[in-house]
Amino acid sequence: SVWLAAVTRETSRIRLGPLVYLLPLYDPLRLIGEVAMLDHLSDGRLELGVGRGVSPWELGYYGVDAATSRPVFEETLEVVVKGLSSPRLDHEGRLLRSYQDVPMELQPLQRPYPPLWHATSSPEGVAWAARHGLNLMGLGPAALFGQAVDAYRQELAAHRGDPGRYNAHVPEPTIGMMRQIVVAETDAEAQRLAEATFPRWKHSFVKLWVAHDDEPVAVGIPTIEAFQAVGALITGSPDTVRDRVTKLLEEGHLNYAAFAFSWGSIAKEDVSRSMRLFAEEVMPQFA
Repeated sequence: SVWLAAVTRETSRIRLGPLVYLLPLYDPLRLIGEVAMLDHLSDGRLELGVGRGVSPWELGYYGVDAATSRPVFEETLEVVVKGLSSPRLDHEGRLLRSYQDVPMELQPLQRPYPPLWHATSSPEGVAWAARHGLNLMGLGPAALFGQAVDAYRQELAAHRGDPGRYNAHVPEPTIGMMRQIVVAETDAEAQRLAEATFPRWKHSFVKLWVAHDDEPVAVGIPTIEAFQAVGALITGSPDTVRDRVTKLLEEGHLNYAAFAFSWGSIAKEDVSRSMRLFAEEVMPQFA
């Protein structure tokens, strides 16, 4: 929230969204106020990504049991949505405390609340997002996620008329995948930059698992070659990247894609060049 508040001052058009707020780690009342404030600071440009967390070690630092985090996540979201969309908050607690007639003095600019997103690649998480109408962001192999997206759309259609469904104000959910990316003038230069930054990124990504000797997860991303083989990293010249983005959208059955240009230890000037090449020579194909 602190970082997004700073970003609202430096931007005017781009929509802003965390992927994700780990809801089991937040007091619902405090998060309601932060979300409402951010929506006003950004003139209604906020998107609200929510999740339960995938690292048992990170959750454990906050005293949250990863095995029971899903019901806590779901109830916290229920409280947050009630608070954002009602003048007063009432909630009969199950795992959380109860709230009775709490005044919601600050409400979001977007009514009833900013669009909700869920980041997950697990079948359980995808099905949950579909039942509740949340925009979806995934990781992993695109073809495998594409199968989950087909199931998502079927589940979404089956529950579109459910009373109390989230995101009812969103006409058509957005379904996307996140990818690390490097664009350069040549394939070789993009690959060089990716290979140089990958060790730093991997170290950060698996740090807590390694620290706790959780070997199966720690070695889940063994090499940059394996990462590229499943399409999780896109590198190349603008022509190459256009082809790979097209493949990503087709295999994943997506209507959206998100790219991390600044990751690992890539220098600022290389990030800027990558973004410029993408904006000028890749994006026009998909307009």
